Amino acid sequence: MRRPLVFRIASALDGRTRLALTVFLAVTLLVVPVLHLTLPPESAFHVSTYAITLLGKIMCYAIVAVAMDLIWGYGGILSLGHGLFFALGGYAFGMYLMRQIGRDGSYQSDLPDFMVFLDWKELPWYWTGSDSFLWVSALVVLVPALVAFIFGYFAFRSRIKGVYFSIITQALTYAAMLLFFRNETGFGGNNGFTDFKRVLGYTITSPQTRLVLFGLTALVLALTFVLARWLVASKYGRVLTAIRDAESRVMFIGYNPLWFKLFIWTLSAVLCGIAGALYVPQVGIINPSEMSVANSIEIAIWVAVGGRGTLIGPIVGAFVVNLAKSWFTVSFPEYWLFFLGLLFIVVTLLLPHGLVGLWKTLRQAKQTRPDDMELPPRESVLAPPLTPIPPSDRRVTE
Repeated sequence: MRRPLVFRIASALDGRTRLALTVFLAVTLLVVPVLHLTLPPESAFHVSTYAITLLGKIMCYAIVAVAMDLIWGYGGILSLGHGLFFALGGYAFGMYLMRQIGRDGSYQSDLPDFMVFLDWKELPWYWTGSDSFLWVSALVVLVPALVAFIFGYFAFRSRIKGVYFSIITQALTYAAMLLFFRNETGFGGNNGFTDFKRVLGYTITSPQTRLVLFGLTALVLALTFVLARWLVASKYGRVLTAIRDAESRVMFIGYNPLWFKLFIWTLSAVLCGIAGALYVPQVGIINPSEMSVANSIEIAIWVAVGGRGTLIGPIVGAFVVNLAKSWFTVSFPEYWLFFLGLLFIVVTLLLPHGLVGLWKTLRQAKQTRPDDMELPPRESVLAPPLTPIPPSDRRVTE
């Protein structure tokens, strides 16, 4: 009898990974809320609202990094346009948040403020149902999935890969950014969506709501990691890795790479859309700059810094790079881009397997170092001792 899917997914995790996930969920779902709500702001252990917002945002980025690692680390597909799927999910949920403002906006109208400012008389047809949480939640998944499926089908069927695929994903994202910058599209132009008030009837800026969003993001990140680990350990993951390493040989033995690559590409886009939907209510804004080419390249940098093809590495990379970014943009704002470029160059040249690869190398070196082994005497190391030959054994020939 075949085991249920939940047990098969859980069996893909080893003991240390399960312990790490348990600790992570305990900290994010129990410790952080208690420290935020019960301790006064002047306490050294108090977790501020800024810290919760920052960590929640970085966890959204970590979900995107895992999604990127699935297609790049295990599928060999480098996308420089994943910011598009992240932004599509954010805009889909942002529509719901804009409708929840109601008459609390600056113009006290049923229409969003930017539509009133642009003299719109009614909502566009594609805003229909945007006041429904369930419908918008479906759009968060379906819109990135549909865009990714259509784009990926024609790209993979045409056998486009390598740098050419990266370039067209970049072009797609740039075209979408230019489209969303236009006021005529009905998505707020260059200002995007902001000034949110409520989500599901609750005040979006209240500490309780922020903690719920923070905990939900942590839970989604953990589930994303577990799903990805199970997927790459399954038969599908082994075939996907084989396609990455030798696509022609996989085709020769009877597999069609199109559907394997298309599935992981679409799934990756869906994960990015979900991350975008969690990102918007925590940060409080979504605009076309999320689709910029630089943002999409930065996603690839997170994966490279952490360690491509490891799943945990992209999470580490997302936290390291974005925490450094938060510090650099405050202390040395004019040097942040230089630091980011230098970091990517150093990782590419000196750490091809990222921080996780470096950690594994150091651990292996420590385990194999013969610190506790007794060295032989000095003379035995240099050469064996010389013994004189007895006279009886000497043979003299005349």
